[in-house]
Amino acid sequence: MLKTLICGLIAALPLCGAERTISFAELKENQAPPGFRSTLTGEGSPGEWKIVLDDVPAAQGSSSTNTPVTSRRPVVAQVARATTDEHYPLLVYEEEMFGDFTLTTRLKTVAGEVERMAGIAFRIQDENNYCLVRINSQNNTFWYYKFVNGQRSMPVRAEVPLPSGVWHEVTIHCRGAEIQCELNGKAVFPGPLSDNSFSAGRIGFWTKSDSISHFSDIKLVYLPMEPLAKMLVRDALHKAKRVYHLRLFAIPEGQTQPQVIASGDGKEIGQIGGKDIADCIATGHLYYAKGISEAVVIMPLHDRNGDRVAAVRLTMDTFPGILEKTAFARALPVVQSMESELSKTAVRLR
Repeated sequence: MLKTLICGLIAALPLCGAERTISFAELKENQAPPGFRSTLTGEGSPGEWKIVLDDVPAAQGSSSTNTPVTSRRPVVAQVARATTDEHYPLLVYEEEMFGDFTLTTRLKTVAGEVERMAGIAFRIQDENNYCLVRINSQNNTFWYYKFVNGQRSMPVRAEVPLPSGVWHEVTIHCRGAEIQCELNGKAVFPGPLSDNSFSAGRIGFWTKSDSISHFSDIKLVYLPMEPLAKMLVRDALHKAKRVYHLRLFAIPEGQTQPQVIASGDGKEIGQIGGKDIADCIATGHLYYAKGISEAVVIMPLHDRNGDRVAAVRLTMDTFPGILEKTAFARALPVVQSMESELSKTAVRLR
């Protein structure tokens, strides 16, 4: 999927710390929250996510049973009542990906005959691959588990009071493979969990079956991510002494032509590639051209599964009598190094 490719090439290296609040305070009732995408894990149709007004505690740090001061404010609600068992509505925040972070939000189960669940999905690769913490007000359980290729893992469980109709504050700390969970300011599990399935991804809200659930603003302290595509190009140029310019092309979701997604010259981002680039991505065909002072090679970039996901255009110094096979021999280690780095990411490119 080209969408998964772009998502994967955005997954990246941490930079300096930052804070962000994803707020719903200015949104109108019945509006779908902007910046989010409604989707589904499992069977059936995606949920119905919209803004509703609810009484929310004025301060973070405890459930509403201990904080009497509340205010009427916009929150996100999943209101569809699908009763299918393997039905997991998911609302994914599309604006940014996160690797190491601390996330705090509040959630509340409101209604549901089959289920009363609400959860936070994180390090989302796609609809079938992500980590999750969820509360269940029917049996008072807090679970951590993950979906891998649509299959749910065995959960890590804790039994805690989780009454329906009450706001509960959930905090998730992610540092590499270490994951810690808090509920209403207290650790849920005896110690940190360890899971290196996914190193980075998106965040989102989650429910199950006919659960009617509400979610408040999200507060994030995180390390911003440098796009993986940019990192691959930067490192390749640093290592390859004979290559003085490099562009990485891919076909963004919804587009039909390849575009520059990373380059040694940032001004080239978004430039359209020619037929040779498109053919390289589609068929794996190699291209070579020689000028007076430079040689150009175009080679495919493969993901960890061996699938072609992009094209690399390398411009290198030339010399009298340079042969096509010599140019390819120079370019191949550069592309292989990029593929090696790409294969280390948790994101599956296909």
